[in-house]
Formats: sequence, structure tokens, C-alpha cells
Amino acid sequence: MKISRMFRHLLRPDWLVQRVFTRGHLKGIGDAIAACEKLHRGELRFVVEGPLPLSALWRDTSSRARAVELFSQQRVWDTEENSGILIYVQLVDRKVEILADRGIAARVPQAEWDAICRAMEASFHRGEWRQGALQAVTRAGELLARHFPAGEANPNELPDQPLVL
Repeated sequence: MKISRMFRHLLRPDWLVQRVFTRGHLKGIGDAIAACEKLHRGELRFVVEGPLPLSALWRDTSSRARAVELFSQQRVWDTEENSGILIYVQLVDRKVEILADRGIAARVPQAEWDAICRAMEASFHRGEWRQGALQAVTRAGELLARHFPAGEANPNELPDQPLVL
């Protein structure tokens, strides 16, 4: 356990997320997800987290491991075509992780998702939170449309609005 990381998380207020991602930003991200999901059979889930829970800090949970936990908790793996994508933003650690379910991971290499993560992190570093998130949703939607184009049956299996923890 890294003490400096623990203090960074413990000293950040819970309202940090609302300061960075306003209600308007979150609505815009949700609307972008809903629009892009009309073009493919994939399902996007966008999760933003401020300070980590004490239990995760105590275990020194990495951003990637936390994303895996949330991937399971949010049931992103539970889509009919195994086409769920989790975009996880850890604000305090300034990390972004994208996890793809096995149906997509078999078609899109992790390097593609990592490139989207690094572009988001670069936008966030410049203070362009909304723009970085919207560009990531757009790029993820393009990859999904290429590999999982929309069909006649295209149910919305996951919530479109971002989840704030």
C-alpha cells in the first residue's frame, strides 16, 4: 500500500466528480452513448470515480483492477453478444481504462482501446474533460460499428447515462 496514494484519495472530496463533470457534461456523454449505440450492437458503460473506497485503497487496487471489479458489478459482461465495453475514469489517479467483453476483444486488439485511453488522458491533462470523454465515446462507437454493425434487433442492454461513484 502506498501511503501517498492513500492520502491523495482520502483528502479529495466526494464532490470532485461533479466539479469536473457537470450535470450537463454527463448528460452530453449519455446522449452521445445513446446516439452511437444506434450504429452498432455493442453496449457502452461509462463510469467516473473520484476517491476510491478505503477498502480498495487498503488493497492497493490498481485502476485496471478497479475497472475489472466495476465491469463485473455493472454486468457489462452480461450482454447477449458479449459486446459490452466499460470506459472507466479514475479521477484522483488520473487514469482511464477500457475493458472489452470477450466478443469484442476477439475482434479489436487491446492496443486500440489503450490508444483511446491515452488520448482521453491527454485531453484530461489539458482540462478538456467533456471533449476527451466525447471523443472516446465517438472512437469506441466507430470501432464497434466496424466490428458489430447495427442489425434489426438492437436492444439497449446497459444504461446510457454515465455512472458517478
